[in-house]
Formats: sequence, C-alpha cells, structure tokens
Amino acid sequence: MSEVKPCVRMVNAVKEFPSGSGVVKALDGITLDIYPGEFVVVNGESGCGKSTLLNMIGCMDGLTSGKIEIFGRDMTTLSEKERTLYRRRDVGFIFQEYHLMQELTAYENVEFIAELVEDPMSVDEVIDMVGLANVADHTPGQMSGGQQQRNAIARALVKRPRILLADEPTAALDEDSAREVLRVFERLIRKNDEQPDPKCKTTILLVTHNREIAKMADRVVVLKQGRIASDVTQETRCGVDMLEW
Repeated sequence: MSEVKPCVRMVNAVKEFPSGSGVVKALDGITLDIYPGEFVVVNGESGCGKSTLLNMIGCMDGLTSGKIEIFGRDMTTLSEKERTLYRRRDVGFIFQEYHLMQELTAYENVEFIAELVEDPMSVDEVIDMVGLANVADHTPGQMSGGQQQRNAIARALVKRPRILLADEPTAALDEDSAREVLRVFERLIRKNDEQPDPKCKTTILLVTHNREIAKMADRVVVLKQGRIASDVTQETRCGVDMLEW
C-alpha cells in the first residue's frame, strides 16, 4: 500500500499585511502538513494568525512568501480563475456569520449551492444530516442561530468538499445552539470513519476555542504570533489541558 501524502503542505509560509509605516506578519514561517481525512483544530489567542491560516488554505488570499501545495498543486502559481474553481469545487467554508440568502428557505439555500457543483450530495440527505428536516421550509428569519449555522454547514457539505474550513462556527451561539452544531460535527466524523480510503474523506480544519470540539480532533495546532507553538495529536495529548496546548 502506498504511503498517504499530505493533502495540504505549507513550507515556510509568510503572510504580511501593511500596518502604518511597517508590516505585520500574520503568518511567520509556518511549516505544516495536513493529511486526508484529518480533523485539525487550530487554536491560539486573538490575532495569532488562525483565520489567516484558513484563508491561505482556502485561497482567499495569497502568501507573501513561502509555498503552499494542496493535493500536489503549487497554489502560488494558480491564476485567479483557477483559484476560484478550487474554492468552488474542493473547499467548503463555514464562518461565524451564516451568509444565508434571507429570501430562501433552508432547503433552497442548500439547493442553490448544489446546483453550482458537478457532483453534489442529495439536498435531502444533507438537510437530514444536519438535523433540519423539520424546518426545511423555514427562511433564516424563522430559524434560531443554531439552526442557521447548521444550514450554513449543510451548504458547505452539499458540495462534497475535499477540505472543510470552519472559522469559530460556535462563537456567536448560546450553549444549546453550540451543542446542536457540535452534534453535526460528530456525525461528520462518523461519516469519515466509515470511509475505508482516506483520500475519500473530508479533511477538516476548524478554528475554535470550544473545548468539546477540540476533544474530537485528531490534532490541535496552537499558533502564537504567527508561528506554530505546538502541534499535539490525539494520541499524545491525554491529560494535557487545552490551555496548555
């Protein structure tokens, strides 16, 4: 059996932003490999580069220097059209804000995205997976925050993304709503576990301070001032408090 190669490889990745008369390094020499089917939580204090890391992997912006390869492609050489196709075909995005179309129902919001890709999941299957079958005909204004976030997750999953990027998906939710979203990620992990081939699994990168989500992750990568402060796997972090990661 051939060795599984990383689906994401970052080598000495640097991202700078102008700040006054100088620059701020949001990423300062990140070297990181992520493998197909891994569930990686990214943690760290505010401003440490977590969201920037996701944006680089999602090709929302380009690196200042360094290299990033995704599925063996050098992403720094892609045209804007190629970057757009990559985001559409391969990446699912989940943010704190739901970005739902207010005039469409929960079902129609998912259906709209399904019609943009070549091989979507069944809309009914995804709606059921995120637990929204009973409110599928509701518009966002008729749903709770947790239901809206699950609707946003369904929109990301219906694409069958090879990479799922989630930025603080429970941060704006109350405890009960956050628990609803947590159950969706539990279902997604079970679905991944049922796939015998790692290459067919969804790779998840999730920025969160939610301890319960972090407990489910294969790895927790902690950033500090744009650098990797620690990279702890499920097997090695038993007994380690999350605040120490």
